[in-house]
Amino acid sequence: MRRARRFHMASVILLNKPCGVLCQFTPEAGRACLKDYVPVAGVYPAGRLDADSEGLLVLTGDGALQARIAEPRRKLAKTYWAQVEGLPEESALQRLRAGLDLGDFITRPCGARHIHQPAGLWPRDPPVRRRLHIPTSWLELRLEEGKNRQVRRMTAKVGHPTLRLIRCSVGPWTLEGLAPGQWRECGVPQIWG
Repeated sequence: MRRARRFHMASVILLNKPCGVLCQFTPEAGRACLKDYVPVAGVYPAGRLDADSEGLLVLTGDGALQARIAEPRRKLAKTYWAQVEGLPEESALQRLRAGLDLGDFITRPCGARHIHQPAGLWPRDPPVRRRLHIPTSWLELRLEEGKNRQVRRMTAKVGHPTLRLIRCSVGPWTLEGLAPGQWRECGVPQIWG
């Protein structure tokens, strides 16, 4: 077992979290967790991704920075790529953009648009289920909030359940150059200093 590295508090770690990995450092029987990918002591996620979601996870050892990144009042934009069932019409995108009543809360207005499958996208493990007679398409959603399973609940509400969900950016940080399971340490932009 590798020894945990020391971490510079004024930095962040960007991880491309694979599908199926729990967003915690405490192991659970038979489940991969962050400890399996980031051998760095004293860092914690600033926000979460559910086990079925993939993509950018920002970690830091600075509690104040962690709170600033995760705090909904700061309106730090998070961008997601969602592969959905069907071909959403403009009316469905308008509903997503305007905000939706999900029962326990109403989502804030957000960005929503059709995109092509993202270039360089890695295969998902396990693969997304295929249904011969139901096409799929990709959406890009840009939110300034992030409640539990929010994107999945939003796309389902407009009739297009999410099959695959990838967070590609959080504020100034992106997935660029990170394969699934890879991470890198980077500095904090001056606006956060």
